[in-house]
Amino acid sequence: MLTPEQILEFKQSGYLVLPGFSDAQFCDAVVAFAKRELEQQAMPIEFEADTQYPGAPSSRTAEGGATARRLLMASARHPMLLDWATTGALSTILHQLLGPEVLLSQAHHNCIMTKQPAFSSVTGWHRDSRYWSFARADLVSVWLALGDEQVENGCLLVLPGSHQWAIDADQLDASQFLRTDLAKNQPLLDQVRPVPLRQGDVLLFHSNLFHAAGRNTTDKTKFSMVFTYRAGDNLPKAGSRSALKAEILLD
Repeated sequence: MLTPEQILEFKQSGYLVLPGFSDAQFCDAVVAFAKRELEQQAMPIEFEADTQYPGAPSSRTAEGGATARRLLMASARHPMLLDWATTGALSTILHQLLGPEVLLSQAHHNCIMTKQPAFSSVTGWHRDSRYWSFARADLVSVWLALGDEQVENGCLLVLPGSHQWAIDADQLDASQFLRTDLAKNQPLLDQVRPVPLRQGDVLLFHSNLFHAAGRNTTDKTKFSMVFTYRAGDNLPKAGSRSALKAEILLD
């Protein structure tokens, strides 16, 4: 269980790292599974070209366009992934943060991230809630490092406390990324903090937390697993992408 101090840290900073949450045996098993899925091109897969992020190939047919970025629908790919995401210690922690009823969204995140050395793109400063549609922008994402993550291979960067910031429309670009060319935003961007992780560490972060990531400049693929959860009373808006897939109730 989370301590009261950890819960307070999450509420104030918008994120929390849980060192050594999963063991190396489990992480290695997920990586081996992910590599098999990539070799078999087991759909659904999001490719780097699909993101249209800076540095991404212009199309799937362009050089590097077939570089996978995410193995989507992780919850349906293998029972070990679903069990990890919905039971045990993680379920207990999510109930502490979200309340008596917690559901796993299958429409958002729900993936194995596969940031590859070649053609990995830069992810700009954004809030995940920018393209999610729920009654409240108050969800929790869980990121498991399946291997070590540093700035060199594209670990997450965060702006602590930014889940509570009031942001004006002019501070964002047309895609709802925080503008880095705006003087008004510089004091905010100066607060950047990398979140390096060791294999098995978990990062919890709020859906309104501004975060970003650089490219993988190493020679090895970085694997991570990410799921997102909501409280029972924080319903997805009818007809939105957030309501397209059935959700899974945690124990």
